[in-house]
Amino acid sequence: MNHPSDNAGDVHLHLPRIASLVPSLTELAFELGLGPCLVARTGYCVHPRPGVDAVPKVGGTKTVNLAKLKRLKPTQVWVNVDENRLELVRSLAEWGVRTVVTHPQGPEDHAALVDTVVEALADHPALQSRTRQVGQALLGRIAAALECTRAQDRAPQRALVLIWREPWMTVARDTYIARLLARVNWQTWPAVEGGDRGAARYPVLRGDEDWLHRIERVLLPSEPYAFGAEHLDEVRRLCPRARVHLVDGEALTWWGPRVIEGLALLRRLADA
Repeated sequence: MNHPSDNAGDVHLHLPRIASLVPSLTELAFELGLGPCLVARTGYCVHPRPGVDAVPKVGGTKTVNLAKLKRLKPTQVWVNVDENRLELVRSLAEWGVRTVVTHPQGPEDHAALVDTVVEALADHPALQSRTRQVGQALLGRIAAALECTRAQDRAPQRALVLIWREPWMTVARDTYIARLLARVNWQTWPAVEGGDRGAARYPVLRGDEDWLHRIERVLLPSEPYAFGAEHLDEVRRLCPRARVHLVDGEALTWWGPRVIEGLALLRRLADA
């Protein structure tokens, strides 16, 4: 007996079969009208509902079940430098499936991101044209959000974004999250850059760095670590001068259409 998903999408034979292995990319695909093309996603790709509920899951962003993915017969696989492992990309190359690699490193990179997606549809001219039009409309909304989120309009703040606990982990200044915060003139600490890829992009803290006492804002996103009210006292001891904010991790860390929500969140915090 064939696997039930072997024939998934037969009614859409003219469409590409896309596997999106990144939550932000899955949400972007639906935003661009490419939901009917999706044949695989990760378990973390939870938006938008109910659209994603009909798309088979193939593991996590870093634990992709390649055997299941192959059975779903994608014609292209969408991945991200920060969220997927290099070994996965190498496996996809050996398999021979087209791999679309994304790496937005700041909110200003969305035009390049949309271009990457549109270029991946070159074998489907009508779909490519329609996606380009929808993408331009999305970029217009993102441009408007960027225009009203300008560093020069707000007082500078020293900020710390904690993305993990035990050990404490944060973000380097050349990551998407840090550059998002820069739009409201919040400078992340430590004062390091992590390079294009790898663990250095997400530094581990000892917890006794002298600059922690000069931090003015701490953001505790709800993902990837599920920070909650029970962690506030511990974080206040870490950064005794800071205002500590529990924030929506999806708004802060997801890119694609979610950047509009993320910029609005930061404007509210900065202007409060």
